[in-house]
Amino acid sequence: MSNLEKLREVMKSENIDYYIIPSSDAHQSEYVANYFKGREFVSGFTGSAGTLLVGLKEAYLWTDGRYFIQADNELKGSGISLMKMRTPGYPSIEEWLKKNVNSGEVLGFDGSVFSVDQYEGYLRIANGNNFTINMNKDLLNSIWNTRSELPKNKIFIHDVKYAGKSAKEKLEEVRNHMKEVSAENYILSSLDDIAWLCNIRGNDIDFNPVALSYVIIKLDSAVLYINGEKVDAETKAALNKEGFEIAEYSDVEKDVKLIKGKTLIDSGKLNAKLFIALDKDVEVIKEMNITTKLKAIKNSTEIANWEVSQVRDGVAMVKFIKWLKENIGKEKITETSASDKLTAIRAMGENYKGDSFGTIAGYKDHAAMMHYSATKASEYELKAEGMFLVDSGAQYLDGTTDITRTFILGPITEEEKTDYTLVLKGHIALSSAKFLRGVTGVNLDILARRPLWNCGIDYKCGTGHGVGFFLNVHEGPQGIRVEGNSTVLEPGMILTNEPGVYKEGKHGIRTENTLLVVEDVKSEEFGEFYKFRTISYCPIDLNGVNVELLSPEEKKWLNDYHKTVFEKLSPYLNEEEVEFLRHETRSI
Repeated sequence: MSNLEKLREVMKSENIDYYIIPSSDAHQSEYVANYFKGREFVSGFTGSAGTLLVGLKEAYLWTDGRYFIQADNELKGSGISLMKMRTPGYPSIEEWLKKNVNSGEVLGFDGSVFSVDQYEGYLRIANGNNFTINMNKDLLNSIWNTRSELPKNKIFIHDVKYAGKSAKEKLEEVRNHMKEVSAENYILSSLDDIAWLCNIRGNDIDFNPVALSYVIIKLDSAVLYINGEKVDAETKAALNKEGFEIAEYSDVEKDVKLIKGKTLIDSGKLNAKLFIALDKDVEVIKEMNITTKLKAIKNSTEIANWEVSQVRDGVAMVKFIKWLKENIGKEKITETSASDKLTAIRAMGENYKGDSFGTIAGYKDHAAMMHYSATKASEYELKAEGMFLVDSGAQYLDGTTDITRTFILGPITEEEKTDYTLVLKGHIALSSAKFLRGVTGVNLDILARRPLWNCGIDYKCGTGHGVGFFLNVHEGPQGIRVEGNSTVLEPGMILTNEPGVYKEGKHGIRTENTLLVVEDVKSEEFGEFYKFRTISYCPIDLNGVNVELLSPEEKKWLNDYHKTVFEKLSPYLNEEEVEFLRHETRSI
């Protein structure tokens, strides 16, 4: 019996007509520990984002444009239909529920892995259709005999010489905001927010240096809820000194039930199970976590450290590119061996703590799958022809990196060269943007897409995301995308710039750098203007560029960027590597 059919058998025994399994954990994390990968266990879809809805007769999986090709392949023969998010002709899961779940039926899910907002959205539909919600059953426990345990990896203190602010200072900033909104309690559940607030880092989720935990802050106390095995005596003493008591992870629900007075939560992050545990008389204030807003604007120490880590990462990239270009066609190189080589080179760098996400290394048509993950079974061998997309990054104590380059390994078609240049034009347009204070990423997204839209091409994902500081590589609230995002861009924010072209069965192209928002000009008449400063340093493969398609301004940007790359990286390379870099950053 398939895992899907096993789930249906349990659903019947529990009188549940429909059951939803998301991709998140109890903290609404984007990437999760193995314990929480139930959607993958039941559906076989391995992407990081998606929601599975299982009925007694039918099943559907919703995912976004990054995964359409991958999901279509992985769901074949499963009996699960792919629902393409934000695509005409495909209803959202909420629309589907409203249309298909009828009076008297039961919708089930595990309330600990759904946010308050999600739960309340489903509740409104249930009330309108007169069906029942059962959010108290984790049905996976009945069918998943090999389910992993919750991780118990040790945490450590992230030194203030990197973080720039002590945990005590950050706690004071949070309490000041609590006072402003008259909150007596604050329940914090998102893992990167907790890691930032407490200046701790962990290893509970691959590539994300966080630890499963909660924090409850009062005006006179703060408690970190975490498995005691993760905290050694020295770390506990350091946290106590900064104002945090330590309690067991499993005790949080018990203590939430005891809360009295106005309580601040982020309803997009707090899970529904904890929310329901609050006493009905508690007045709840819902708003985005203040920690999310605070950590989005990097302090001067973080920015200075980040610059150092970006140069170190650029040096590793140059060493990798040199190895790749000089050995292609001479030895067997595959998508996975190339990825392993890049990780090994990065690991030699100071302060390296691991990759910041699973490297995306796609050759030729594999690169058309935006989040393709090569395996020994699926990988291509690289040849001295075509294009090879590598999206990768590292976690360093002094910063997090995320960079994509599409390498020209040999002859490419005119279509490929044109698409490569259009992506570059969009990348340059966004990098060069100057914008008025108050602008959001939504306002700027068109700059990166316009060269592609002019040719009838689009990419089904965002243009850029925030990046954490030795934290999650995807960090909010800022972003650059078509969909609405009300977060105003401010100096100190870090975002990526990654337009692309993805043609199924043909090729995928992406050029990605990291940008820092900085002040530009200010006037009494017109206000304050900001701009981006590129802080990724790595050559862009000139062999893919159709120079005739670039304007004089675009050529100047590219030449100036490559001049900066050479100046930043050459002092850390040997003579042979310097000459290689000189050629890769030549003027056009």
